[in-house]
Amino acid sequence: QVQLVESGGGLVQAGGSLRLSCAASGRTFSPYAMGWFRQAPGKEREFVTAIRWSGGYTFYTDSVKGRFTISRDNAKNTVYLQMNSLKPEDTAVYYCAAELSGTTYYTRSTEYEYWGQGTQVTVSS
Repeated sequence: QVQLVESGGGLVQAGGSLRLSCAASGRTFSPYAMGWFRQAPGKEREFVTAIRWSGGYTFYTDSVKGRFTISRDNAKNTVYLQMNSLKPEDTAVYYCAAELSGTTYYTRSTEYEYWGQGTQVTVSS
């Protein structure tokens, strides 16, 4: 069993920055990929970004390219999401997720086996 715990959310003004962390614990942790998703009120959960654990290849949804950066620390079993130039439309609950079996469909939430509890990010205008 894998546990994922997010932290780092909060309230920030538009144009500001936040860094989210997602720490994994439990069984020997060797995911194929880690992803960040978000869900705004009244909307479906959407893909934000993902990183291949081996090799560090990254993938981003268009709306965050150039503003968000995903990274990982293999030794700490932690993935980070650096969010810069935040916009009010980035307001959502952010979830990290782990994909263990191997997939090329990083944008699909159904591909991920483990999820964190979520952390709220609120961007004021």
